[in-house]
Amino acid sequence: MFYIFCVTPLDVVKIRLQAQQKTNLNNSKCFLYCNGFVEDLCCTFHSNSRFSSPYWYRPSAHLTGTVDAFVKITRAEGIASLWSGLPPTLLMAVPGTVVYYTMYDQILHSAKKQYKLTQQPLWLPVVAGGAARVIAVTVVSPLELIRTKMQSQKLNYLKIGQAVKKQVAIQGLSSMWYGLGPTLLRDVPFSAIYWFNYEFLKQKFNQQKPTFGFSFFAGAISGGIAALLTLPFDVIKTHQQIELGEAHVGPRKQARSTYYLLRNLYQINGYKALFAGIVPRTVKVAPSCAIMISTYEYGKQFFQNYNASKAGSTF
Repeated sequence: MFYIFCVTPLDVVKIRLQAQQKTNLNNSKCFLYCNGFVEDLCCTFHSNSRFSSPYWYRPSAHLTGTVDAFVKITRAEGIASLWSGLPPTLLMAVPGTVVYYTMYDQILHSAKKQYKLTQQPLWLPVVAGGAARVIAVTVVSPLELIRTKMQSQKLNYLKIGQAVKKQVAIQGLSSMWYGLGPTLLRDVPFSAIYWFNYEFLKQKFNQQKPTFGFSFFAGAISGGIAALLTLPFDVIKTHQQIELGEAHVGPRKQARSTYYLLRNLYQINGYKALFAGIVPRTVKVAPSCAIMISTYEYGKQFFQNYNASKAGSTF
C-alpha cells in the first residue's frame, strides 16, 4: 500500500502527458469544469470553428516532460492533485493482484498436469499470463475507468459520481467497461512479454528456484521491456477513458477501433505521441514488477517448503 502511495504521482503525470496528446478534430466536446465561480459545463471548439471556448476558460499549460509536469501540476492545482485517484487505485490493487497471480498459477499447474509436461516450455507462461490478465483486467476495469478520469484533471468525488451516473443512465452499465479493448491489448501482450522474458532469464541463468535478488532483478528488466512495447495501447486507453462525463456537441461518429485511433494519433502528432508518458510509466512499472514477482516467488517457495515439512512430519 505504501508503494502505491509513492508511485501514484507517476500515474497522474503519465496520464496528463498522454491526455494532452488527444486530438479532437472531428467533433466538439463538453466536459466537466469548475473554478468555483462559473457553471461546470465547458464546451470547446476547434481552432477552425467560427466559435471559440469561453473567455474564462483557458486550457492548462502544455507539459513538456515528466519533471515539467510535476512542477506545473503542483503549481496550478496544489500538491494534493498528484495523489488524485488514490482510493480507486488502492481498491484495484488487492483484487487485481490476487486474481491475476491466482489464475496464473492455476492455469500453469492445470496445463502441466493435463499435458503431462516434465519441463516447462517458454510458451506456457505466455499463455497462462495472458489468460490470467484477461480475467484480472475485466474484473477491475470499472475502477480503472474512474481512476483514469480522476487523474486526468482536477475533479472531486461529487463530479465523478455525476459523470458515472450520467454515463450509466445514457449508455447502460456496460459503459463502465469503456476502454477495455485497448486495456486488454496493453495488458495481455504485457503479460506475455513479461513472463516470456522472466522465464527465459530463469532458464538462461539456471534459476529454477530463484533467489529474492534474482527475481527482483529479472522482474525489473522484464517489466521495463513490456512497459515500453505496450505503451501505445496505454495511450489509447487513456484517451478513451478520459471521455467519461463528456458530451459531444456536434454529430458523433460511430465508435472507432483502437487501430484507427493509433493511426490517427501517429499521423497527426507523430510517433512520439504514441509513447507519451514513457518515463513515468517505466519508472513505475519496472520496480513494481520487481517487487511483485520477488514477493510471489519467495511466498511460493516458503509455502512449498512449509507444506513439504508438514507432510514429512506426519510420517
